[in-house]
Amino acid sequence: MSLPDIDLIARVLAYDDRHAFGELVRQHQSAVRNFLRRLSGGRHALADDLAQETFLAAYRDLARFRGGSAFSTWLLGIAYNQYRSARRRDRGTVEWTGEVPAAEALPGYESTAPAAAATVDLQQDLATALAQLTHDERAAIHLCYTEGLTHEEASAVLGSPLGTVKTHVLRAKEKLRRLLHAWAPS
Repeated sequence: MSLPDIDLIARVLAYDDRHAFGELVRQHQSAVRNFLRRLSGGRHALADDLAQETFLAAYRDLARFRGGSAFSTWLLGIAYNQYRSARRRDRGTVEWTGEVPAAEALPGYESTAPAAAATVDLQQDLATALAQLTHDERAAIHLCYTEGLTHEEASAVLGSPLGTVKTHVLRAKEKLRRLLHAWAPS
């Protein structure tokens, strides 16, 4: 059984316990990587590099974590800042429009199952629609609907005012509704 985040953080800060930090990484790496993969348009290598940078930054700055929000919220904020820094750094050399991952890379892909064809089509259409969102809209919708964060928590992660996050979520939902109207139940 794993210790709560706050206990692991205390062990890292008090004893420089790298095993405790490793446990924090193990508990949160999937959420961080998934968040970064969504932001980077499914580029797994880029997302993994940014996740590693996120955890290094978290380790360096762990003493700054005050516990005012969940550790995962604080960590996703660092991940978002790493993503934004990479975008600024690579602006001239990397296309950041949000490439759509191949169907084989999407969860639930089964090439031989006819029943899965509609699922794959929906996943491809959803990936294409998500690529049409701005980076801020994509981040806000992912945090609120995939990660289950409240608007307030997403605001803390993104470092944006609450009203701005609500606007990004609303605009993203409207765009997705418009782009995915063919999938709406009749």
